[in-house]
Amino acid sequence: MHTEFEPPLELQDTIKCFWYNDTDFGDQETNFEVIPDGFAEIIFHFGEGLQILQQGNLQSLPSPFLVGLLNHPAHFYTKNRLQILAIRCFPWTVFDLLNLDSTKKGVDTFDHPMAQLQAKLQHFINENQIQEAIDLIKEYFLNLEISTDSTLYKAGIAMRKANGSIPVSEIADAAHATVRTLERKFKQSSGHTVKDVTGLIRFEQARNTLWSQPDFVLAELALELGYTDQAHLSREFKRYSGVTPGTFARKAKKERIPNREFVAFIQS
Repeated sequence: MHTEFEPPLELQDTIKCFWYNDTDFGDQETNFEVIPDGFAEIIFHFGEGLQILQQGNLQSLPSPFLVGLLNHPAHFYTKNRLQILAIRCFPWTVFDLLNLDSTKKGVDTFDHPMAQLQAKLQHFINENQIQEAIDLIKEYFLNLEISTDSTLYKAGIAMRKANGSIPVSEIADAAHATVRTLERKFKQSSGHTVKDVTGLIRFEQARNTLWSQPDFVLAELALELGYTDQAHLSREFKRYSGVTPGTFARKAKKERIPNREFVAFIQS
């Protein structure tokens, strides 16, 4: 079960959506992978615990934790029922939203007062009151003082509108900034370059297309998304996902549920 919830108008410059996922992995410890995309996620989880494989070791994750921009799949381990409440943020807003240093990379833990929501959210989860849990998270963020940098906001719109297939110079023009200023602000706000983010946004489009349409002709997809050619698409796809687009499409044929959008994690 996967459900997404629109953010209030006041938060739409900062938060893409809120989402809830409920999966039963069975009584044996199971691993699943999270494939990169162009968003950052704040994750609350409920169940018997969640671990991540890092440098060959399993590390337990608190609730909440942060999934920043990834440049390769992250592998998690859990068992039985796992429920997740998440806040999907734009990568250029998440660190300002949490008042954190943008040097944090990938999957990371953080100390923040919002962790105090865990007990109340657990109560709503226990009572199957998902909407009430989402409303609590919305209320929390609505009560924060959030200011969005107009340069980053305009740049983000341009990047998303072009599905990541846009030169840095054109993004700077859309944001009414110099390339140098834009790059500096992106590095400060997200910990990544503009090119890093656009590359992930474009990969995200390729990933979603192949998940929903596994028979999509790769040469046509490369052309549609602005890759130089099919070989370029294949190199970038494998860089972020660890597999070729053809392998991913074959897996999608076997695993996806008809009419279901791509969900962030896939059971291995």
